[in-house]
Order: sequence, then C-alpha cells, then structure tokens
Amino acid sequence: MVLTARMVPMLCFVLIGGAVADRIPRRTVLVAAHAGAAVAQGAVAVLLITHHYSLVVISVLSAVNGVLDAFTSPALRGMVAELVEKEQLRKANSVLSSIRNGTKIVGPAVAGVLVATVGSGPTIAVDAVSYLLAALLLSRLRVAAPMMRRTAPVNGWQEFRRIRWVWVVTASFAVMNFAQTGVWQVLGPPLTGEKLWGFTLSARGVGLLVMSAVMYRLVLRHLLRTGQILSVLGALPLVALGLGAGPVWVLGTAFAAGVGFSISGISWDTSLQEHVDRGVLSRIASIDDLLSFVAIPAGTLAAGPLADRFGARHVTLVAAVVYAAAAWSSLLVRDVRDLPHGAERGPLPRRGWSSGRSR
Repeated sequence: MVLTARMVPMLCFVLIGGAVADRIPRRTVLVAAHAGAAVAQGAVAVLLITHHYSLVVISVLSAVNGVLDAFTSPALRGMVAELVEKEQLRKANSVLSSIRNGTKIVGPAVAGVLVATVGSGPTIAVDAVSYLLAALLLSRLRVAAPMMRRTAPVNGWQEFRRIRWVWVVTASFAVMNFAQTGVWQVLGPPLTGEKLWGFTLSARGVGLLVMSAVMYRLVLRHLLRTGQILSVLGALPLVALGLGAGPVWVLGTAFAAGVGFSISGISWDTSLQEHVDRGVLSRIASIDDLLSFVAIPAGTLAAGPLADRFGARHVTLVAAVVYAAAAWSSLLVRDVRDLPHGAERGPLPRRGWSSGRSR
C-alpha cells in the first residue's frame, strides 16, 4: 500500500512536474522537492521512533514523496543541460550515472547495517537528513542567466509528437520496460534461486558501474544509434533464465545487461539534452518518464498470471524476444540511426527533425 501510494501520485503529477520545470528555474524546483522530501521522510522517522505507526499516515506521506518525485526527475534532466557545455554532456551524464549506480550498490548495504543496529526509524531519519543535505547543495548551484531558458516554441506534447526520433525511442523503451522489468523482478528470483539472485543483482550493478565509467572516455559519432544497438544486451539474462543456463551464464549475462542499460541510458539522456530545445526539455523528459513508469507496473502485474498459464521459462524467453525486437525496432527509423552526437553539429533544425532529411 505504501509503495502504491507513492507510485500513483508520481504518475499523475509527472507531466505537471515537467511543465513546471520548463517555466520556473529548475534549481528552485529541485531545492523545493528535496526539502519537501526531507520533511516527509523526517515525519515518517518520527512516527516510527515514537511508536506511533499508522499505515494511513505513512501512506499519505509516501504519496507526498511520490508527488515530489514527479517534479525531481524532469527538472534534473533539464538542469544538466544548463550547467554543462554541450560537448561535456556525455561526460556529465556518465559521472552522474557512475555515482547513481555506485549508490545502488553501497546504499542497500548501508541501510541494512543501520536497520540491524539502530532500527528502521533512525535509518529513515538518516534518509531525511540526506535529502536536506541535497537541498542545501542544490541551493548553491549558480546558473548563468542566459543559460537558464530558451524560448519554448510549442507545448510539450506537440513537440514530443513532432520530433520523430524522440517518440520512437520513447515508445521502444516503454515496450522494453513492459517486457523486461516485470519478468525480471517477478520470475527472476524463483528461476535463479534465492542464493544466486543476490549475486545476479550485484553482477548487473557492476556492469552498470563499469560501463558508466567507460562512457566518460568513449567518443561515438552516433551515440543514440550505439545505445539502441547495445540495449539489446538487456535481453541476455532473460534468455539465460529461460533456457535454464548455469550460474556462470546467468551472472555473465547479468553483467552484460548492466552494460547495455548503462550505455542506453546515458546515450538517451545526452541525445535529449543535445538536440531538444531547453525550453521544452523537462516536459519531453516527463512524457518519457510517464510512459516508462506506466509500463513497469503493467509488466509486473502481467508476469505472474502469464507464468501460471504458459510456464515461467517460456514467458521469460518470449519476453527476451519482445525486448530485443523493441530495442532494435527504433533503428528502422532513419532519424534514430543518423542522429549526430557532439556539439559541433548543433541542434537539429525544427522542420528537419521529423523528416529525417536535415542531415
């Protein structure tokens, strides 16, 4: 109930969050969202520490966090483009990805130790303090006035539909999330076994972290094309599970999947920031977030019943095929294949984006 209370408001408000981040300073949005999360998490900690647990109250606070999440992601993705010169965007996203993936490996371990030693209430209090520190750090960002906005030519949905490569890749990501995430989360643990599952997640985390570091140095002429090609690596662990492969194959393919997820995410964020007008960037990012978020719970709900009907391994193999097909289907569109990477080419002309004939 608590997780649902967070997810539903996030889905409802993410488009509003993108619109707000395009209209007022994104630093202000980020500071307010993190400060609000600090208050919400602090309130949860107080309830647990004082033994006044209430499912209803904690669900309401979780809903507040969901609303704040809806404002955070679009603002952050737009903020990077304001802070970093275009030729440094790939490196900036690589650094962000490395730190994010590193915390995914270290964070759960630290949280587990804290819960075991001091309890869940104080642990969430530490989480609240981390949000407060983030708000203070974000408040110190200095954005030059000329870089804060460019004029948004049209509304976000019209711009999203007009730029062919944007909606094509977003649609492919939605199908990929539907096919992979639910099957991986629901069927992965029983197919691998409890002991191997933890190592499998760690192997994928290492792959994410390693590729994030490599992307800092890797220079590619067509970054988006490469990201879409290598995103198919995410299907490999599903194939391994579906075929009943041994532990070595499962761990190896999980590492490869992490590599694919990392380069795909970095190439996508960088391409958006390089080629989409900053005045509408957060709105387009919010539409991307919405489609991705909706696909994940839908796939999670479908995985169990399908496995009961057709068998877990068969469903996993089909999910791998669907994932791979969705990943590579976007490459049928010339705009996706030919989108250039790098500052020297500049943003694509408005009328050329949807035609595929501007380059």
